[in-house]
This record gives sequence, structure tokens and C-alpha cells, in this order.
Amino acid sequence: MRLFIWFFALLLGSQTAVWAFKGMPEKELSRDARAPAEAPPPAPMVMKPLPELKGVVSWRTLAEVTPVRQRDKFVPQFSSSIVALDKKEVRLQGFMMPLDMGDRQKRFLLVAMPPTCAFCLPGGPDQLVEVQAKVPIKYGFEPIVLSGRFVVLRDDPMGLYYRLTDAVAITQ
Repeated sequence: MRLFIWFFALLLGSQTAVWAFKGMPEKELSRDARAPAEAPPPAPMVMKPLPELKGVVSWRTLAEVTPVRQRDKFVPQFSSSIVALDKKEVRLQGFMMPLDMGDRQKRFLLVAMPPTCAFCLPGGPDQLVEVQAKVPIKYGFEPIVLSGRFVVLRDDPMGLYYRLTDAVAITQ
């Protein structure tokens, strides 16, 4: 009954709310009676970067790129350490962001941070790698380590900077 009165009072305005609750005890109207005097502050939403693993290219290295304006578009200018990785066999660590339905993925994005929204990329183009796996890889929420041929994309129509081909999941 109280819920109905409260909802009805909200529909009609604040004066009605005062009238509807005139006969109720003060304790039920007080917000302080329901909340602690000093509530702790909310915990900060901090996403820690993945730990760097020996023999695995770090996301810090992949971030060594600068977008440079060239006529009507921006193109990536890569550091010498990234250029040295082009067409080489490398290991990468990250979180799988599926591009298709199913529990096994053959083509997906490997991202530096765990995806938190199905419609949003969790970073810029230097924080994701398009993966083309040899065989489908089981999707999971934990970070994975992949091995494959790393390709630096200098002018990708989708705006990607990196691709990993012939990728396989490895146990670290």
C-alpha cells in the first residue's frame, strides 16, 4: 500500500507527497534513517594493465605509434621497434573480443583491457590487434597468449594498426 501511495504522490507532485505521508511516522520519511551516517566512498574503477610477460610483445610497445595527418586522413607513424616486428613470429597477450557468435572464434580482436561493453572498443587502434587464427580458439574472459605472424598495417581501410595471422593459443 505504501508503494502505491508513494508512486501516486510522485505522479501528482511534491505537495501531494507531503499530504499523503502526513500521518506516517517521522522515521519512515527520513532518508537518514535508512542510510548510514557516513557511507564509505565508492571504490575506484581501476583497470590494471596486464603484467608484462617474458617473450611477449607488450602493449606499451604497441602504443609507440603516432597518427600523422596526410591529406584528408590520418595514417600511423610507427616506432622503429614496431617496424622491426613486421612479418615476424611474435607472442601477444590480451583479452579476446569476439566478432562472431559462438564459443569458438577464428577471427576476433585481441585487446589490451577486458571488454566491458559489447558495442564499444576498449581502447584506440594501438590497443587492439585483429587476429586470424589457424583453428578456432575457445572464447573466455581470461587473458590469453597467442603466437602468430605479426603484420603492421600502414593504411588499413578499417583503421586497424596490427594483425596477427596464423595465430594459435599457447599455454604460458
